[in-house]
Amino acid sequence: MKCQQSLVRKLEQRGIAAVCIEDKRFPKTNSFIGGKTQPLADMDEFCGKIKAGKDARYDDDFAIVARVEAFIAGWGLPEALRRAEAYHLAGADAILIHSTLSVPDEVLAFKKAWGERCPVLIVPTKYYATPTELFREYGFSMLIWANQILRSGMDAMQRTARQLYRDGNLLSVEDRISPVSEIFRLQGADALQDAERRYLPKGKEDTRAIVLAASRGSALGELTRDRPKAMVEIGGKPLLVRIVGAYNAVGIRDITVVRGYRKETVDLPGPRYVDNDEYADTGELVSLQRALDGLDYTRDVIVSYGDVLFNKYIPETLMENPERLVVTVDENWRESANRNRQADYAECTGPNSRRAFTKRIYLKRIADALPETGIHGEWMGFLKITGDALETVRSVLNGILSLPENKKAKMPLLINRLLARGEQVRVLYTSGHWLDIDSLDDVVQAGGF
Repeated sequence: MKCQQSLVRKLEQRGIAAVCIEDKRFPKTNSFIGGKTQPLADMDEFCGKIKAGKDARYDDDFAIVARVEAFIAGWGLPEALRRAEAYHLAGADAILIHSTLSVPDEVLAFKKAWGERCPVLIVPTKYYATPTELFREYGFSMLIWANQILRSGMDAMQRTARQLYRDGNLLSVEDRISPVSEIFRLQGADALQDAERRYLPKGKEDTRAIVLAASRGSALGELTRDRPKAMVEIGGKPLLVRIVGAYNAVGIRDITVVRGYRKETVDLPGPRYVDNDEYADTGELVSLQRALDGLDYTRDVIVSYGDVLFNKYIPETLMENPERLVVTVDENWRESANRNRQADYAECTGPNSRRAFTKRIYLKRIADALPETGIHGEWMGFLKITGDALETVRSVLNGILSLPENKKAKMPLLINRLLARGEQVRVLYTSGHWLDIDSLDDVVQAGGF
Protein backbone atom coordinates (compact mmCIF):
# COMPACT_ATOMS: atom_id res chain seq x y z
CA MET A 1 0.00 0.00 0.00
CA LYS A 2 2.91 2.32 0.70
CA CYS A 3 4.04 1.99 -2.93
CA GLN A 4 0.55 2.92 -4.12
CA GLN A 5 0.50 6.03 -1.94
CA SER A 6 4.00 7.03 -3.03
CA LEU A 7 2.97 6.64 -6.69
CA VAL A 8 -0.05 8.91 -6.28
CA ARG A 9 2.02 11.63 -4.60
CA LYS A 10 4.77 11.48 -7.22
CA LEU A 11 2.21 11.73 -10.02
CA GLU A 12 0.59 14.74 -8.36
CA GLN A 13 3.99 16.42 -8.06
CA ARG A 14 4.41 16.08 -11.82
CA GLY A 15 1.05 17.62 -12.58
CA ILE A 16 -0.57 14.38 -13.73
CA ALA A 17 -4.36 14.36 -13.45
CA ALA A 18 -5.10 10.66 -12.92
CA VAL A 19 -3.75 7.14 -12.65
CA CYS A 20 -5.26 3.91 -13.97
CA ILE A 21 -4.58 0.69 -12.05
CA GLU A 22 -5.74 -2.76 -13.12
CA ASP A 23 -6.81 -5.76 -11.08
CA LYS A 24 -4.09 -8.24 -12.04
CA ARG A 25 -1.43 -9.91 -10.00
CA PHE A 26 2.21 -8.91 -10.22
CA PRO A 27 4.02 -9.13 -12.59
CA LYS A 28 1.57 -7.59 -15.05
CA THR A 29 1.32 -9.10 -18.55
CA ASN A 30 -0.27 -7.41 -21.55
CA SER A 31 -3.96 -8.25 -21.79
CA PHE A 32 -3.63 -9.41 -25.41
CA ILE A 33 -1.04 -12.07 -24.54
CA GLY A 34 -2.75 -15.16 -23.13
CA GLY A 35 -5.35 -13.10 -21.30
CA LYS A 36 -7.46 -16.03 -20.07
CA THR A 37 -4.44 -17.58 -18.34
CA GLN A 38 -3.68 -14.44 -16.36
CA PRO A 39 -4.90 -14.53 -12.73
CA LEU A 40 -6.81 -11.54 -11.40
CA ALA A 41 -5.89 -9.76 -8.19
CA ASP A 42 -7.77 -10.46 -4.98
CA MET A 43 -10.73 -8.09 -5.07
CA ASP A 44 -10.49 -6.99 -1.44
CA GLU A 45 -6.78 -6.32 -1.72
CA PHE A 46 -7.35 -4.27 -4.86
CA CYS A 47 -10.02 -2.25 -3.09
CA GLY A 48 -7.44 -1.54 -0.39
CA LYS A 49 -5.07 -0.13 -3.00
CA ILE A 50 -7.79 2.18 -4.26
CA LYS A 51 -8.52 3.42 -0.73
CA ALA A 52 -4.82 3.91 0.00
CA GLY A 53 -4.40 5.93 -3.18
CA LYS A 54 -7.39 8.11 -2.36
CA ASP A 55 -6.11 8.78 1.15
CA ALA A 56 -2.68 9.76 -0.22
CA ARG A 57 -4.01 12.51 -2.47
CA TYR A 58 -3.13 16.13 -1.82
CA ASP A 59 -5.49 17.27 -4.59
CA ASP A 60 -9.10 16.14 -4.46
CA ASP A 61 -9.27 16.46 -8.26
CA PHE A 62 -6.64 13.74 -8.76
CA ALA A 63 -8.56 10.73 -10.12
CA ILE A 64 -8.03 7.00 -9.67
CA VAL A 65 -9.38 4.83 -12.48
CA ALA A 66 -9.93 1.13 -11.77
CA ARG A 67 -9.35 -1.10 -14.77
CA VAL A 68 -11.47 -4.26 -14.71
CA GLU A 69 -9.93 -7.29 -16.45
CA ALA A 70 -12.74 -9.78 -15.86
CA PHE A 71 -13.58 -10.06 -19.57
CA ILE A 72 -9.89 -10.53 -20.41
CA ALA A 73 -9.62 -13.43 -17.95
CA GLY A 74 -12.80 -15.00 -19.32
CA TRP A 75 -14.91 -14.52 -16.18
CA GLY A 76 -17.84 -12.84 -17.93
CA LEU A 77 -20.22 -9.98 -17.26
CA PRO A 78 -21.37 -10.91 -13.72
CA GLU A 79 -17.82 -10.89 -12.38
CA ALA A 80 -17.02 -7.68 -14.26
CA LEU A 81 -20.00 -5.96 -12.64
CA ARG A 82 -19.22 -7.40 -9.18
CA ARG A 83 -15.66 -6.12 -9.28
CA ALA A 84 -16.59 -2.74 -10.77
CA GLU A 85 -19.15 -2.15 -8.01
CA ALA A 86 -16.63 -3.05 -5.30
CA TYR A 87 -14.01 -0.73 -6.79
CA HIS A 88 -16.56 2.07 -7.13
CA LEU A 89 -17.53 1.72 -3.47
CA ALA A 90 -13.83 1.73 -2.52
CA GLY A 91 -13.52 5.18 -4.07
CA ALA A 92 -12.58 4.65 -7.73
CA ASP A 93 -13.49 7.77 -9.69
CA ALA A 94 -14.05 5.83 -12.92
CA ILE A 95 -14.06 2.30 -14.31
CA LEU A 96 -12.08 1.21 -17.36
CA ILE A 97 -13.66 -1.92 -18.82
CA HIS A 98 -11.43 -3.85 -21.19
CA SER A 99 -12.10 -6.51 -23.84
CA THR A 100 -10.09 -8.47 -26.41
CA LEU A 101 -13.02 -9.19 -28.72
CA SER A 102 -13.06 -7.72 -32.23
CA VAL A 103 -16.63 -6.55 -31.61
CA PRO A 104 -17.81 -4.28 -28.78
CA ASP A 105 -20.42 -6.68 -27.39
CA GLU A 106 -18.82 -7.12 -23.96
CA VAL A 107 -18.21 -3.44 -23.23
CA LEU A 108 -21.67 -2.46 -24.50
CA ALA A 109 -23.30 -5.10 -22.29
CA PHE A 110 -21.31 -3.84 -19.32
CA LYS A 111 -22.27 -0.21 -19.91
CA LYS A 112 -25.93 -1.08 -20.34
CA ALA A 113 -25.93 -2.94 -17.02
CA TRP A 114 -23.72 -0.43 -15.23
CA GLY A 115 -25.69 2.65 -16.14
CA GLU A 116 -24.44 5.98 -14.81
CA ARG A 117 -23.00 4.95 -11.46
CA CYS A 118 -19.66 6.50 -12.42
CA PRO A 119 -17.77 7.32 -15.64
CA VAL A 120 -16.78 4.34 -17.81
CA LEU A 121 -13.71 4.34 -20.05
CA ILE A 122 -12.85 1.96 -22.90
CA VAL A 123 -9.82 1.18 -25.06
CA PRO A 124 -11.15 0.03 -28.47
CA THR A 125 -7.86 -1.38 -29.76
CA LYS A 126 -9.42 -4.67 -30.89
CA TYR A 127 -12.89 -3.46 -31.84
CA TYR A 128 -11.56 -0.45 -33.73
CA ALA A 129 -14.12 -0.75 -36.56
CA THR A 130 -16.97 0.25 -34.25
CA PRO A 131 -18.27 3.76 -35.05
CA THR A 132 -17.41 6.24 -32.32
CA GLU A 133 -20.97 7.53 -32.45
CA LEU A 134 -22.18 4.21 -31.02
CA PHE A 135 -20.01 4.70 -27.95
CA ARG A 136 -21.44 8.19 -27.56
CA GLU A 137 -24.96 6.79 -27.69
CA TYR A 138 -24.13 4.34 -24.89
CA GLY A 139 -22.72 7.15 -22.77
CA PHE A 140 -19.08 6.13 -22.42
CA SER A 141 -17.11 8.97 -20.87
CA MET A 142 -13.78 8.45 -22.59
CA LEU A 143 -12.21 6.47 -25.44
CA ILE A 144 -8.47 5.88 -25.30
CA TRP A 145 -6.63 5.31 -28.58
CA ALA A 146 -3.84 3.54 -26.75
CA ASN A 147 -1.12 2.64 -29.22
CA GLN A 148 -2.01 3.80 -32.72
CA ILE A 149 0.41 6.73 -32.70
CA LEU A 150 3.18 4.49 -31.37
CA ARG A 151 2.48 1.88 -34.05
CA SER A 152 2.49 4.46 -36.84
CA GLY A 153 5.80 5.76 -35.50
CA MET A 154 7.23 2.23 -35.61
CA ASP A 155 6.34 1.96 -39.29
CA ALA A 156 8.03 5.29 -40.06
CA MET A 157 11.15 4.32 -38.10
CA GLN A 158 11.41 1.00 -39.92
CA ARG A 159 11.15 2.75 -43.30
CA THR A 160 13.84 5.22 -42.29
CA ALA A 161 16.10 2.45 -41.01
CA ARG A 162 15.76 0.57 -44.32
CA GLN A 163 16.56 3.76 -46.25
CA LEU A 164 19.63 4.43 -44.12
CA TYR A 165 20.80 0.85 -44.57
CA ARG A 166 20.39 1.03 -48.35
CA ASP A 167 21.92 4.48 -48.88
CA GLY A 168 24.49 4.64 -46.12
CA ASN A 169 23.86 8.37 -45.60
CA LEU A 170 21.26 10.83 -44.33
CA LEU A 171 20.58 12.75 -47.53
CA SER A 172 17.51 10.77 -48.57
CA VAL A 173 15.81 10.88 -45.18
CA GLU A 174 16.56 14.33 -43.77
CA ASP A 175 13.73 16.05 -45.65
CA ARG A 176 11.23 13.36 -44.61
CA ILE A 177 11.77 13.53 -40.87
CA SER A 178 11.06 16.11 -38.19
CA PRO A 179 13.82 18.64 -37.57
CA VAL A 180 15.71 18.52 -34.30
CA SER A 181 14.06 21.80 -33.33
CA GLU A 182 10.68 20.02 -33.31
CA ILE A 183 12.00 17.59 -30.68
CA PHE A 184 13.09 20.54 -28.57
CA ARG A 185 9.71 22.24 -29.04
CA LEU A 186 7.83 19.15 -27.90
CA GLN A 187 10.08 18.94 -24.85
CA GLY A 188 9.48 22.59 -24.06
CA ALA A 189 13.24 22.95 -23.98
CA ASP A 190 13.56 26.69 -24.67
CA ALA A 191 17.09 26.68 -23.33
CA LEU A 192 18.10 24.02 -25.84
CA GLN A 193 16.51 25.99 -28.67
CA ASP A 194 18.47 29.04 -27.59
CA ALA A 195 21.61 26.93 -27.63
CA GLU A 196 20.81 25.72 -31.14
CA ARG A 197 20.51 29.30 -32.36
CA ARG A 198 23.70 30.20 -30.49
CA TYR A 199 25.90 27.37 -31.75
CA LEU A 200 24.67 26.69 -35.28
CA PRO A 201 26.76 28.27 -38.07
CA LYS A 202 26.08 31.97 -38.40
CA GLY A 203 25.10 33.84 -41.51
CA LYS A 204 22.30 31.67 -42.86
CA GLU A 205 19.75 34.34 -42.07
CA ASP A 206 21.71 36.75 -44.29
CA THR A 207 21.48 34.58 -47.40
CA ARG A 208 18.86 35.44 -50.01
CA ALA A 209 17.44 33.47 -52.91
CA ILE A 210 16.39 34.41 -56.43
CA VAL A 211 14.01 32.07 -58.24
CA LEU A 212 13.79 32.48 -62.01
CA ALA A 213 10.19 31.53 -62.82
CA ALA A 214 9.06 33.72 -65.73
CA SER A 215 8.62 31.04 -68.39
CA ARG A 216 5.45 29.14 -69.22
CA GLY A 217 6.80 25.62 -69.71
CA SER A 218 4.88 24.92 -72.90
CA ALA A 219 6.10 21.30 -72.99
CA LEU A 220 3.62 20.59 -70.19
CA GLY A 221 0.72 21.42 -72.50
CA GLU A 222 -2.63 21.95 -70.80
CA LEU A 223 -1.03 21.97 -67.36
CA THR A 224 0.43 25.39 -68.12
CA ARG A 225 -2.42 26.85 -70.15
CA ASP A 226 -3.62 28.98 -67.24
CA ARG A 227 -0.53 29.06 -65.04
CA PRO A 228 3.26 28.97 -65.37
CA LYS A 229 5.25 25.85 -64.77
CA ALA A 230 6.29 27.06 -61.32
CA MET A 231 2.65 26.86 -60.20
CA VAL A 232 1.97 23.34 -61.49
CA GLU A 233 0.98 21.15 -58.56
CA ILE A 234 3.41 18.46 -57.44
CA GLY A 235 1.97 16.09 -54.84
CA GLY A 236 -0.88 18.50 -54.14
CA LYS A 237 1.27 21.63 -53.79
CA PRO A 238 2.48 24.11 -56.43
CA LEU A 239 6.12 23.60 -57.37
CA LEU A 240 6.95 27.11 -56.15
CA VAL A 241 5.49 26.32 -52.72
CA ARG A 242 7.90 23.40 -52.43
CA ILE A 243 10.83 25.55 -53.57
CA VAL A 244 10.03 28.29 -51.07
CA GLY A 245 9.54 25.66 -48.37
CA ALA A 246 12.96 24.12 -49.04
CA TYR A 247 14.60 27.53 -48.73
CA ASN A 248 12.62 28.38 -45.59
CA ALA A 249 13.69 25.06 -44.05
CA VAL A 250 17.31 26.25 -43.99
CA GLY A 251 16.53 29.74 -42.77
CA ILE A 252 16.27 31.60 -46.09
CA ARG A 253 13.25 33.89 -45.84
CA ASP A 254 14.31 36.68 -48.23
CA ILE A 255 13.24 35.21 -51.57
CA THR A 256 12.78 37.08 -54.84
CA VAL A 257 10.67 35.37 -57.50
CA VAL A 258 10.85 36.59 -61.09
CA ARG A 259 7.51 35.98 -62.73
CA GLY A 260 6.27 36.55 -66.28
CA TYR A 261 3.75 34.23 -67.92
CA ARG A 262 0.36 34.50 -66.19
CA LYS A 263 2.07 36.44 -63.43
CA GLU A 264 -1.22 37.08 -61.62
CA THR A 265 -1.34 33.39 -60.67
CA VAL A 266 2.03 33.60 -58.93
CA ASP A 267 0.92 35.16 -55.67
CA LEU A 268 2.21 33.08 -52.78
CA PRO A 269 2.57 35.01 -49.52
CA GLY A 270 6.15 35.62 -48.46
CA PRO A 271 8.38 36.11 -51.52
CA ARG A 272 9.15 39.46 -53.13
CA TYR A 273 8.03 39.55 -56.76
CA VAL A 274 9.77 41.08 -59.75
CA ASP A 275 8.05 41.01 -63.14
CA ASN A 276 9.65 40.24 -66.48
CA ASP A 277 6.83 41.23 -68.78
CA GLU A 278 9.05 40.53 -71.78
CA TYR A 279 9.40 36.88 -70.81
CA ALA A 280 8.35 35.64 -74.27
CA ASP A 281 11.20 37.50 -76.00
CA THR A 282 13.90 37.34 -73.34
CA GLY A 283 15.77 34.69 -71.40
CA GLU A 284 17.04 33.83 -67.96
CA LEU A 285 19.69 36.54 -67.80
CA VAL A 286 17.17 39.33 -68.34
CA SER A 287 15.12 37.88 -65.48
CA LEU A 288 18.23 37.75 -63.30
CA GLN A 289 19.07 41.34 -64.16
CA ARG A 290 15.59 42.43 -63.10
CA ALA A 291 15.94 40.54 -59.82
CA LEU A 292 19.31 42.10 -59.01
CA ASP A 293 17.99 45.62 -59.53
CA GLY A 294 17.50 47.23 -56.16
CA LEU A 295 19.27 44.52 -54.14
CA ASP A 296 22.08 45.57 -51.85
CA TYR A 297 25.39 43.90 -52.62
CA THR A 298 26.36 43.00 -49.06
CA ARG A 299 24.57 39.66 -48.69
CA ASP A 300 24.99 36.29 -50.35
CA VAL A 301 22.40 35.11 -52.85
CA ILE A 302 21.48 31.72 -54.30
CA VAL A 303 20.07 31.74 -57.82
CA SER A 304 17.89 28.81 -58.89
CA TYR A 305 15.10 27.94 -61.30
CA GLY A 306 11.36 27.87 -60.74
CA ASP A 307 11.08 24.43 -62.33
CA VAL A 308 13.74 22.63 -60.28
CA LEU A 309 12.53 20.68 -57.25
CA PHE A 310 15.19 20.07 -54.59
CA ASN A 311 15.85 18.90 -51.06
CA LYS A 312 16.98 21.41 -48.46
CA TYR A 313 20.41 19.76 -48.51
CA ILE A 314 21.22 21.66 -51.71
CA PRO A 315 20.88 25.26 -50.42
CA GLU A 316 22.27 24.18 -47.07
CA THR A 317 25.54 22.97 -48.56
CA LEU A 318 25.78 26.06 -50.79
CA MET A 319 25.40 28.39 -47.81
CA GLU A 320 28.08 26.62 -45.85
CA ASN A 321 30.71 27.11 -48.56
CA PRO A 322 32.46 30.50 -48.23
CA GLU A 323 33.85 30.83 -51.78
CA ARG A 324 32.71 33.68 -54.03
CA LEU A 325 30.97 31.58 -56.68
CA VAL A 326 29.67 28.06 -56.04
CA VAL A 327 27.63 25.63 -58.17
CA THR A 328 26.22 22.17 -57.53
CA VAL A 329 26.90 19.37 -59.99
CA ASP A 330 25.18 15.98 -60.09
CA GLU A 331 27.70 13.26 -60.84
CA ASN A 332 24.98 10.84 -62.01
CA TRP A 333 24.49 12.62 -65.32
CA ARG A 334 24.13 9.33 -67.20
CA GLU A 335 20.98 8.51 -65.17
CA SER A 336 19.50 12.00 -65.42
CA ALA A 337 16.03 12.59 -66.85
CA ASN A 338 17.78 15.16 -69.06
CA ARG A 339 20.03 12.51 -70.61
CA ASN A 340 18.09 12.44 -73.88
CA ARG A 341 17.13 16.11 -73.94
CA GLN A 342 18.95 19.37 -73.49
CA ALA A 343 21.13 19.36 -70.41
CA ASP A 344 23.87 21.57 -69.01
CA TYR A 345 26.97 19.41 -68.63
CA ALA A 346 29.87 20.43 -66.43
CA GLU A 347 33.55 19.93 -67.09
CA CYS A 348 35.50 20.32 -63.88
CA THR A 349 39.06 20.14 -62.65
CA GLY A 350 38.39 16.59 -61.49
CA PRO A 351 35.65 13.97 -61.12
CA ASN A 352 33.80 13.23 -57.94
CA SER A 353 35.79 10.84 -55.76
CA ARG A 354 36.92 10.30 -52.21
CA ARG A 355 39.66 12.81 -52.87
CA ALA A 356 37.11 15.35 -54.11
CA PHE A 357 35.52 15.37 -50.67
CA THR A 358 38.61 17.00 -49.19
CA LYS A 359 40.13 18.47 -52.36
CA ARG A 360 38.69 21.62 -53.91
CA ILE A 361 37.15 21.02 -57.32
CA TYR A 362 36.46 23.93 -59.67
CA LEU A 363 34.37 24.37 -62.78
CA LYS A 364 36.06 24.66 -66.18
CA ARG A 365 32.98 25.19 -68.35
CA ILE A 366 29.30 24.39 -68.83
CA ALA A 367 27.97 23.25 -72.20
CA ASP A 368 25.05 21.34 -73.64
CA ALA A 369 27.44 19.30 -75.78
CA LEU A 370 30.69 17.90 -74.42
CA PRO A 371 32.67 14.75 -75.21
CA GLU A 372 31.77 12.08 -72.67
CA THR A 373 35.35 11.96 -71.48
CA GLY A 374 35.04 15.60 -70.50
CA ILE A 375 31.72 15.38 -68.65
CA HIS A 376 32.01 15.24 -64.88
CA GLY A 377 28.34 15.81 -64.14
CA GLU A 378 25.24 17.87 -64.82
CA TRP A 379 24.90 21.41 -63.57
CA MET A 380 21.77 21.45 -61.42
CA GLY A 381 20.79 25.07 -61.96
CA PHE A 382 22.13 26.54 -58.71
CA LEU A 383 24.62 29.39 -58.42
CA LYS A 384 25.63 30.82 -55.04
CA ILE A 385 27.12 34.33 -55.23
CA THR A 386 28.68 35.96 -52.19
CA GLY A 387 27.98 39.61 -51.48
CA ASP A 388 31.48 40.70 -52.46
CA ALA A 389 31.13 38.95 -55.85
CA LEU A 390 27.77 40.47 -56.80
CA GLU A 391 29.28 43.62 -58.32
CA THR A 392 31.46 41.51 -60.59
CA VAL A 393 28.54 39.30 -61.59
CA ARG A 394 26.37 42.34 -62.33
CA SER A 395 29.11 43.90 -64.47
CA VAL A 396 29.55 40.74 -66.55
CA LEU A 397 25.77 40.33 -66.80
CA ASN A 398 25.31 43.88 -68.08
CA GLY A 399 28.06 43.35 -70.62
CA ILE A 400 26.34 40.26 -72.00
CA LEU A 401 22.93 41.92 -72.23
CA SER A 402 24.32 45.04 -73.88
CA LEU A 403 24.34 43.00 -77.10
CA PRO A 404 20.84 42.55 -78.60
CA GLU A 405 21.64 39.02 -79.75
CA ASN A 406 22.03 37.96 -76.10
CA LYS A 407 18.58 38.99 -74.88
CA LYS A 408 17.53 35.31 -74.72
CA ALA A 409 20.79 34.20 -73.10
CA LYS A 410 20.75 31.64 -70.30
CA MET A 411 22.63 31.21 -67.05
CA PRO A 412 25.43 28.98 -68.42
CA LEU A 413 26.62 31.87 -70.63
CA LEU A 414 26.99 34.08 -67.56
CA ILE A 415 28.91 31.40 -65.68
CA ASN A 416 31.22 30.73 -68.63
CA ARG A 417 31.90 34.46 -69.03
CA LEU A 418 32.80 34.69 -65.35
CA LEU A 419 35.21 31.81 -65.84
CA ALA A 420 36.72 33.53 -68.87
CA ARG A 421 37.22 36.63 -66.75
CA GLY A 422 39.34 34.60 -64.35
CA GLU A 423 36.78 33.97 -61.63
CA GLN A 424 36.95 30.63 -59.86
CA VAL A 425 33.68 28.72 -59.55
CA ARG A 426 33.74 26.08 -56.83
CA VAL A 427 31.99 22.78 -57.57
CA LEU A 428 30.06 20.86 -54.94
CA TYR A 429 29.25 17.35 -56.12
CA THR A 430 26.09 15.56 -55.15
CA SER A 431 24.07 12.60 -56.34
CA GLY A 432 20.36 13.21 -56.86
CA HIS A 433 18.20 15.19 -54.42
CA TRP A 434 16.81 17.38 -57.21
CA LEU A 435 14.47 17.05 -60.17
CA ASP A 436 14.14 19.20 -63.29
CA ILE A 437 10.45 19.49 -64.20
CA ASP A 438 10.38 19.68 -67.99
CA SER A 439 7.82 17.07 -69.05
CA LEU A 440 4.64 15.34 -67.96
CA ASP A 441 6.73 12.32 -66.94
CA ASP A 442 8.71 14.61 -64.63
CA VAL A 443 5.49 15.81 -63.00
CA VAL A 444 4.44 12.21 -62.33
CA GLN A 445 7.86 11.27 -60.97
CA ALA A 446 7.98 14.36 -58.78
CA GLY A 447 4.85 13.24 -56.93
CA GLY A 448 7.02 10.89 -54.85
CA PHE A 449 9.87 13.36 -54.36
